[in-house]
This record gives sequence, C-alpha cells and structure tokens, in this order.
Amino acid sequence: MLRWLIALLFLANLLALVAVRGLLGPTPAAGGRDPYRVSREIHPDWLKVRAVTAADANDQAVVGAPAPLAPIEASALQ
Repeated sequence: MLRWLIALLFLANLLALVAVRGLLGPTPAAGGRDPYRVSREIHPDWLKVRAVTAADANDQAVVGAPAPLAPIEASALQ
C-alpha cells in the first residue's frame, strides 16, 4: 500500500516538474500571448497625449504630502 502511495507522489512530482519547465505549453501568467490585441483596437489614432497644466494639477493629490486641513470652524460648547 505504501509503495503505491510513494509511486503516486513520484508521478505527481514528475508531472509538476514537466508543467513548471513549460513542456506542456506556456503558463497563463507568461503573458504576451495576445497577438490580436492591436488589430482589435478601435481608433487608436484618436488617443492624444498632453502634458498636465497647472490648473489640472491642482485637482491631483500629492502623494506623500500631508492631507490638507479642512476649512471647518469650531466654537466652544455651552
């Protein structure tokens, strides 16, 4: 009984080795296997890249800076 278990584990390890080495084909995480992506793009020439102006930059959060203080007024409780 133990011999069959060891043989089964050995075969499972061989199958895992073959899969990791890529002998069964590329893994799904390999990426770069979508050759039709460029042909499926709709109007890629319409995309325009422009620099961010100072007015647009005011809306953007500054990463790493402290959060701005909210304009809240407080009064003493009575």
